[in-house]
Amino acid sequence: MDTSALTEIQSIVINAARQAGEILRKNWGQAGQIEHKGAIDLVTETDRLAEAAILTTLQAHYPDFSILAEEAGQRGDNAEQRFIVDPLDGTTNYAHAYPCFCVSIALEQQGVVTLGVIYEPLLDELYTAIKGQGAYVNGKPLFVSATNNLNDSLLVTGFPYNIRERTGNSLKYFNHLALLAQGVRRDGSAALDLCYVAAGRYDGFWELNLCPWDVAAGSLIVAEAGGRVSHIDDVGFSINGKQILATNGLIHEELGQALKQAAKSN
Repeated sequence: MDTSALTEIQSIVINAARQAGEILRKNWGQAGQIEHKGAIDLVTETDRLAEAAILTTLQAHYPDFSILAEEAGQRGDNAEQRFIVDPLDGTTNYAHAYPCFCVSIALEQQGVVTLGVIYEPLLDELYTAIKGQGAYVNGKPLFVSATNNLNDSLLVTGFPYNIRERTGNSLKYFNHLALLAQGVRRDGSAALDLCYVAAGRYDGFWELNLCPWDVAAGSLIVAEAGGRVSHIDDVGFSINGKQILATNGLIHEELGQALKQAAKSN
């Protein structure tokens, strides 16, 4: 698909993300009915309202495309063109009125993410990327940071919803890196964490037990902002790989080695 076609799709996706963002903003502080998908894994009424708005818009314009959405699951069997949707990344934050959440939508074509849109409705920050065309926030170019060593880096990570059952590497990584980096944050929205790496606010991000909708759009935005994305072992990257290491590129190998050391520690 050529750039002009992707630009046209991007405008529809942006419209869908903004519609969902308006729903999130309107219901901010009153998330409605909250359900548990797991011990600490939540879904709110607003999640479903935002997702329904996105799906209605995307299906109206691209009825032949498949959609993988966090709440609705897989719709359609088009293996060539698929939207990947997270209507509310940061649901636990949203349910507690903690202002760190976003809408994330990506387009995957023949297994490659070619378009990413992430919208943070409270700050009205719209992050966009088309493969090979750079990354932007509200139309301004995005660039990763120039920090070139781990000691001076501000990092961010996340903990999986099953952390009570599998404390494992997540806490070991956090404890180890807290002693090596300038600071480590845990914000609760992988998609926004990736945007902040792309914007140079963070120098690196890692997380385990992720789903495609957590990383599809954000991984492209980081790459198009000049960053580097891989699995934690620095061997390739797939949105289906359930883990990610994303950095400004300059600290990628050093951070990867530190994570390997942490994994081997007692």
